[in-house]
Amino acid sequence: MPRRKRTSAGTDGLLLVDKPAGISSHDVVAAARRVTGESRIGHGGTLDPFATGLLVLLLGRATRLLQYLHDTPKVYDATVRFGAETDTEDLLGAVVLEAPRPTRDALEHARPNFVGTISQVPPAYSAKRVDGQRAYALARAGHEVELAPVDIEISELTLRDFTLDADGNVEQCQMRVRCGSGTYIRSIARDLARACGSAAHLTQLRRTDAGSFRVADAVTVDQLRAGQGVVRPALDALAGYPQQALTDAELAGVVRGIDVAATVDGPFASLITTAITTASVTADAAPTLVAFAERRVAESGDRFQPRVVMREATV
Repeated sequence: MPRRKRTSAGTDGLLLVDKPAGISSHDVVAAARRVTGESRIGHGGTLDPFATGLLVLLLGRATRLLQYLHDTPKVYDATVRFGAETDTEDLLGAVVLEAPRPTRDALEHARPNFVGTISQVPPAYSAKRVDGQRAYALARAGHEVELAPVDIEISELTLRDFTLDADGNVEQCQMRVRCGSGTYIRSIARDLARACGSAAHLTQLRRTDAGSFRVADAVTVDQLRAGQGVVRPALDALAGYPQQALTDAELAGVVRGIDVAATVDGPFASLITTAITTASVTADAAPTLVAFAERRVAESGDRFQPRVVMREATV
């Protein structure tokens, strides 16, 4: 069956955006659609409206690379306020529990219990599904939401910049978390406080890193809306994977989904071209992603089978 051709030109690539507080991740995606003219945009994990920081967006054909992104661990900086827990576990919710503030020693004693593989109950106001509905929708409608605990991975949890009240207890501190996907930072603060006989919620949350992606390399939403957002090559989304250059003959086959002999190590590889050919000259160029491929073991030698093809086959 012939490949379905795109009906209009689009934008394929990677876009890093620094989301501000007060808007949703969907708002950022909508802004990217308007500016780039590309309707197909996927993300490497959303942020709550009150949170700020790194959103990793893939555009056009590159959205099919989402499942292969090396976007963990994620790193977050948060401000934790003690003495009250809210229903949303952040500053936007209603207070549902008040408790004495903890001592710094109590927090430092409890902290190691939240490093490694731990069990976490997601917040009621989350995107988890309950009987086919989003948990936050049920919670907003006044329903009691009970979510099953899930295992999460936390490789680093540090506390710093303690602010003490008049009694010497911790009123507020900064928390840094390096974690795997599916972790709710709000719930770490909740559970850390509960372990000390206290209560807490987040007043600020910022994602600074996701795998090899850094918020320092991101554009602001204002820059994006002004047309200053730089869409990076799709190959940049695959940092950490080996790259295999294609010959002209291999290139012609790969764009049609035909496998090629594997010449680099690893279960996956970025198949690239490093030349631009015109009617009169062939010149070296920056590596360009042609396809992302998976290793297939064959009697005649290992082959790379294209899984995501980034170019149209020409007739």
